[in-house]
Amino acid sequence: MNTPKINILINGWTGKMGTALLACVEKHPGLEVVGKICHSDQVDGKLLDVDVVVDFVNDPGVSTSMAVTCAAIKKSIVIGTTGHTDEQRQIIEDMARITPIVMTSNFSIGANLLFWLSGVVTEKVGIGVDIEIVEMHHCLKKDAPSGTALTLAEIIAAARSKQLHDVVQFGRHGTTGPRSQDEIGIHSIRGGDVVGDHTVLFAAIGERIELTHKASSRNTFAEGALRAAEWVVKQKPGLYDMQDVLGLR
Repeated sequence: MNTPKINILINGWTGKMGTALLACVEKHPGLEVVGKICHSDQVDGKLLDVDVVVDFVNDPGVSTSMAVTCAAIKKSIVIGTTGHTDEQRQIIEDMARITPIVMTSNFSIGANLLFWLSGVVTEKVGIGVDIEIVEMHHCLKKDAPSGTALTLAEIIAAARSKQLHDVVQFGRHGTTGPRSQDEIGIHSIRGGDVVGDHTVLFAAIGERIELTHKASSRNTFAEGALRAAEWVVKQKPGLYDMQDVLGLR
């Protein structure tokens, strides 16, 4: 007996990630694209036959509204849009009590291994090590720092039992004085067509550890998002990320 296909709708299909999703979905025989919309399109009626929405739009407000719509009709959603405000994220967390949601700043398997390793290394090196994050993206990226860099910082802060807003330092300028021991620096570089590079530096006296992930194609993010789409439709309501999808918890 043939297993029914999982029907997906791509929100933001004309964007770079939407294009990558359409290019990669053919490698996933269990998935079928039954709808694709732009952020300006009307959603009404297009979700009836959909099992899961894959959301990559340039407007986090539109992304949040899609999560609310999906929750209202009990449809799963995979959210790859970044730049949500605290209020918008809270709305999404509320919707996850009704329907399963996968939301992450980076869907690549390699980047999620970087998340995991960064937490492990932070715990092992202790507090006497300075930690800095450097990220580079293409010149057209709208938000800074990247969602991936913020996620890395959140993981590192949590591993040190700190709140990120208490220890984060976004770049430096002028007479800043000595670096505090708890500080987590984030530095953003923009230029060219870089898909996404992230490095976490652990700098101690006499030695340095560097963990780096470099993405050369958006297809790696698309493949991860499609993998998440296949996974999330089998889950109970809740807010998940790729660490859950990959079994890294």
